Amino acid sequence: MKTYIRIGLILVFLFGIYISPANACTNFLVTKGASADGSTMISYAADSHIRYGELYFSPATHWPEGSMVTIYDRSTAEPLGQIPQAPYTYQTVGFMNEHQVAIGESTFGGRSELVDTTGLMDYAALMFLATQRAKTAREAIKVIAELMEEYGYASSGESFSIGDPNEVWIMELIGKGTDLQTDPQTGEPFNKNKGAVWVAIRIPDGYVSAHANHARITTFPKEDGKQSISSKNLDKIFDSSVDVVYSHDVISFAKGKGYFEGEDAEFSFSDVYAPLDFGAARFCELRVWSMFRQVSNEMDEFWKYATGEDLDSERMPLFIKPNRKLTPQDLMNFKRDYLQGTELDMSKDAGAGPFGLPYRWRGLTWEYDGQEYFNERTTVTQQTGFSFIAQMRNWLPDPIGGINWFGVDDAGTTVYVPFYCGINRVPETWAEGYGDILDYKDDAAFWVFNRVAHFAYLFYNRIMPDVRKTQSELETKFAQYTPGVDAAALKLWETDPKLAREFLTDYSVNMGNYTVKRWKELGEFLLVKYLDGNRKQEENGRFLRNPWGYPQPPSFPGYSDKWKEEVIRDTGDRFVYPKSE
Repeated sequence: MKTYIRIGLILVFLFGIYISPANACTNFLVTKGASADGSTMISYAADSHIRYGELYFSPATHWPEGSMVTIYDRSTAEPLGQIPQAPYTYQTVGFMNEHQVAIGESTFGGRSELVDTTGLMDYAALMFLATQRAKTAREAIKVIAELMEEYGYASSGESFSIGDPNEVWIMELIGKGTDLQTDPQTGEPFNKNKGAVWVAIRIPDGYVSAHANHARITTFPKEDGKQSISSKNLDKIFDSSVDVVYSHDVISFAKGKGYFEGEDAEFSFSDVYAPLDFGAARFCELRVWSMFRQVSNEMDEFWKYATGEDLDSERMPLFIKPNRKLTPQDLMNFKRDYLQGTELDMSKDAGAGPFGLPYRWRGLTWEYDGQEYFNERTTVTQQTGFSFIAQMRNWLPDPIGGINWFGVDDAGTTVYVPFYCGINRVPETWAEGYGDILDYKDDAAFWVFNRVAHFAYLFYNRIMPDVRKTQSELETKFAQYTPGVDAAALKLWETDPKLAREFLTDYSVNMGNYTVKRWKELGEFLLVKYLDGNRKQEENGRFLRNPWGYPQPPSFPGYSDKWKEEVIRDTGDRFVYPKSE
C-alpha cells in the first residue's frame, strides 16, 4: 500500500506564476568570515497578503517502499501530481533541516514566455524537498537541479538562498517555456523544453549578498573543470574548489531563443533572462542597496541605479565585503528597514499621515488625473506572513548548531524567537494548522502579533517606542541566553544526545510560549495606554492613580506642526479661532 504525504501546509499564495513587487520577499546572505562568531546566515521574508505565519515542522522519517509525495500548486492548492518519496527524509523546522541546511527565496518573474505550464516542481516544492533530502548546501543545489530536470519547473524566475554551516550560495533559475510535442510511440504529449536554466554561485568567505525579487547574477566564470562546472558534471559539485555551477544549456538556450548573441564570456544571466526595468530597480534592487549601505561606505555610487534614475549605470555587485562583522540581531534590524536615514524615508512624506506610518496600503502603483504614481516597496512591510534568520554554526553538533530565529507577521513589530533545528516539536500556538488566514484564534502567534501591529499602525510614532522596548528586551534576552543554552545542551550531548534534544525542545517551546504571552500582555497594555488617542500616565508599565485610586489625567499628544500646516493649507481660514475683543 502506498503512503501519500503533503509537502508542508497547503497554503494559497497570493503570488502565483508571475510575481508583483507588492508580493515580494527579501533575502540576506552572510558568510562565516563576515559574521561576528563564524556563523553562516541567510534570511527570508515570506511576504504575501494571504500568507499565514506558522512554523512548519516535519520529523525525520523512514518511508516504506513505494511511498509517494503529492505536489500541490501553491497558488490554488490544486494537486499537480506525485513523485516517489525518498527512502529517508530529514527533520525540518521551518525551512531549516537537522543538518543545518537552510533555504530562502525571492521570485523575480523574468521573461513571461518561459513559464512551463506542464511543469510539476514549483519553487515551494523545491524548498521543502531539498531541505528534507540534502545534508549540505551543495547537495541541496544538486537535488533542486535534478528535480527540475526530471519533473519540470512550474514557477517563474526564482532566486534561492542556500546555506549550511560552512557555505552560502545563491542559485537563480527560470523555466524554458512550453513546447509541446507528441511522443511517436505512446502518442502522449510532452514538453520538449522541460526543465530550467540556472546558475549557482558560492558567496566568497568574508562577503555578504542579498536579493529581493530581481535576478542578481550577471556574468560568471564559465566551465573550466575546477572552479566552474556545468550540469553535465554535476557530481563534481561536491569538490570544494567548485564555486560556480550552471545548467549546461543556460547560454545555448538563450542564443536559440534570440535573447543573446554575444560571446559566452559576456553572457549575463540577469540581463538576458530578467531584463532590468524601472520597477525591478526601484521596488527590488533598492532593497538590496539599503541593506548594503548599512555595511559599506561605498554604496552612494549605486544610488541612481537602485532608484531607477539611471538604468544604464553600473549594476551593484552580487556581493560586498562588509565594514563590520554581523550578528543575527543585525539581520533582524535589516529586516525592519524602511529607508530611514535616506531622502526616501517612508515615515517622512505626506503619505505617512499624522503619525509617521512607514507603510502604504496596496496597490503598489496608483493613478491620479491620468498620471501613474507609485509607493516605495521597502524591506519591512505589513503583509509579511513570517520571516526568519537561519544561523548555522559548524563548531557545534548539528542539532545544537542550527538556530531558526523565527518571527510571524510584520518584521517591524515581530519578535525573532530561537528555535533550534534539533527540537522534537514546536509550540502549538506557532504550529502549522493552528488557525489560518481566515480562521482567527485568539492565542495563535500570528494573530497575537497582528493585533499589536494593527493597533500600532493607528498611532505609529506614539506606540512604536513601547513596541520596540519589549521587542528589544526579548530579542536581547534570547541573544544573551544562547551561549548558556548552547553550553548546557553540549554538555548533555556528550552523554545523552536524546536528552540534549529534549532540553533544546523545552527551551525553544517555552520561549515561543513566553513570547506569545508577553505580546498579548503588550497588546492589552497598549490598548489601555493609548485608548481614544490619549496617553495614560504610567511608570515602568504600571498605570498611575491619584491618592484616592482614581486614574491620573491622560495627556493629549495632538498632532505635529507638519500636519497642522497641511490642514491649514487645505482648509484656509475655516478653523481659525476668533480672537477676543
